[in-house]
Amino acid sequence: MTDQRSDQYILFTVAGTTYALPSSQIAHIDLVEEITRVPNAPSFVDGVVFSRGRVVPAVNMRARFGFERAPIDLRTRFLVTNADGRGVGLLVDSCREFLRIDPASIHPPPDVFGGARESSVSGVATMGERMIVILDLDQLLVSKDPILVA
Repeated sequence: MTDQRSDQYILFTVAGTTYALPSSQIAHIDLVEEITRVPNAPSFVDGVVFSRGRVVPAVNMRARFGFERAPIDLRTRFLVTNADGRGVGLLVDSCREFLRIDPASIHPPPDVFGGARESSVSGVATMGERMIVILDLDQLLVSKDPILVA
């Protein structure tokens, strides 16, 4: 029997695609209020956000994936993750869904995502007509530029 908590995901959208991270890796989800710019940050880090008593780097997921940045609006969300005990925030277009995904519906990522070691995609889930890209948080945050951590 599998641990049911490992089947639970937080779903969010970036540039029209639905992505998922295991719910165990998400500390909380906030609205985006104010981002403080910081010098010499990697190009995909918009700055830092003060969230629930912590200063957390704000990774713009559109920029991280190579898409054009979009203005922050009322649907934009800030997902604060737990990455090896560090808090890192992900700016996403929207985040409104919590879903249990059957492990049998998760397929290995296609070669288009690069080699398994270089890709932040750990799998693609199919649920009827819907496709959900499952991300590997550790790989997602790997960069030749260090990401500021709280």
